Amino acid sequence: MWYISTRGMTPRVDFEGALFSGYAPDGGLFMPEELPQLCRETLRQWSVLSYPSLVKELCALFICPELIPRDDLNDLIDRAFSRFRHREVVHLSRLKNGLNVLELWHGVTYAFKDLSLSCTAQFLQYFLEKRKKHVTVVVGTSGDTGSAAIESVQGAKNVDIIVLLPKGHCTKIQELQMTTVLKENVHVFGVEGNSDELDEPIKAVFADVAFVRKHNLMSLNSINWSRVLVQMAHHFFAYFRCVPSLDAHPLPPVEVVVPTGAAGNLAAGCIAQKMGLPIRLVVAVNRNDIIHRTVQRGDFSLSKAVKATLASAMDIQVPYNMERIFWLLSGSDSQVTRALMEQFERTQSVSLPKDLHSKPSPVLSGPRLCSQVPRSCPGCPADPR
Repeated sequence: MWYISTRGMTPRVDFEGALFSGYAPDGGLFMPEELPQLCRETLRQWSVLSYPSLVKELCALFICPELIPRDDLNDLIDRAFSRFRHREVVHLSRLKNGLNVLELWHGVTYAFKDLSLSCTAQFLQYFLEKRKKHVTVVVGTSGDTGSAAIESVQGAKNVDIIVLLPKGHCTKIQELQMTTVLKENVHVFGVEGNSDELDEPIKAVFADVAFVRKHNLMSLNSINWSRVLVQMAHHFFAYFRCVPSLDAHPLPPVEVVVPTGAAGNLAAGCIAQKMGLPIRLVVAVNRNDIIHRTVQRGDFSLSKAVKATLASAMDIQVPYNMERIFWLLSGSDSQVTRALMEQFERTQSVSLPKDLHSKPSPVLSGPRLCSQVPRSCPGCPADPR
């Protein structure tokens, strides 16, 4: 399995190369060169799996056994989920009238990020030990990414982590989760500005390829492909638990409501759908509604300012994983994607071409706006960042 940049100006890399990258050198995000297509029989076999087993099957599709042999991969994922409080790791609670809640908050920091970051950290340390290398992880956070990233690597001898914490823009509990860790490899800095503003210097750092290589830098934000890969399992697991039988023709669709900020879990759902999972994605945003405007009107542009809400981790105006979604909707057209994103970076405003804007309709249903969504928004695979 090879990975290419959404902007098409970077040589392809394997999973290890994508894992250790932040942004691709051309400013894009890494995506699989080809997406596996899942037949009904594969979906039927997967439908009876536990959540950890489902993650193993998905990861095996995207990580070559020459890089991580299957037995090692299974052990890494088991280790990643060993500290989760629920015996199922992820649990689906059934409510009335066909509504269901996918519980993604049973990790150490109570954020759904614990699921993908615990696995990603295991993959990371596997390669570092094998190559006898050290890396410095740079993370910008609006709350839950920082604490979950710290938890996943704290105490690791071959990893230092630098977290940029926007002062006054995170919940108190998440700020304490980040600032009370005393491990020598954890470095947390309070910075002025919101999470979008601190993303700008981080992106500039990763654009300096020589500097990144010299200092062995990488990112654990959801620009990292490994994060998106593991989050795909949320959508498959939810579908299999909601559908009583896979014998119907065609397979019944399931509507998945995704609260989102940076669109990482939304991108994961789009990829799962492209692979053959019959889900219908409904986007829920707060007052920072760039994704809502993009879906409804093709208006991918910044508002004048980030608006503070109770869902502080969703107070984001630059949903960088929309670049992955544009790439998918354009038929993997890196030239179209690059032109859109470079215009957005220059002018902070893009009107999607009609042929591209017409495509989200079957993929991204019109958002249900939530002005004050709870922190991890129980009810679906939540994606603040």
